[in-house]
Amino acid sequence: MTMQTTFPITALQAQAAANLFLSEHLPDRFTADQAQFNLQGGCWHVPVILAYPGVGALGGVGEIWVATQGATVIFHTPVEEMWTRAQHLYDAHRDAIEAAFL
Repeated sequence: MTMQTTFPITALQAQAAANLFLSEHLPDRFTADQAQFNLQGGCWHVPVILAYPGVGALGGVGEIWVATQGATVIFHTPVEEMWTRAQHLYDAHRDAIEAAFL
């Protein structure tokens, strides 16, 4: 009989798992920020930010929780909600974003 063991993941692995989720559901301007361990929830909390080249991070739009075993996404801010928050950030920083691409 073979026993399968899952090892705890690191903060970097949790961030990578969150970025994989984002790449499957949202455009490339959405990215995972640094993961923080949530002791109470026993999982990695990964903020989702909206960022543009030449401008940088505009702000947070949501969060993803990643299980410490197996790097599975166990919760995320609804995609539609992240889109809405991103649109507000884009509107607030439109001039800087457009200037960065001139």
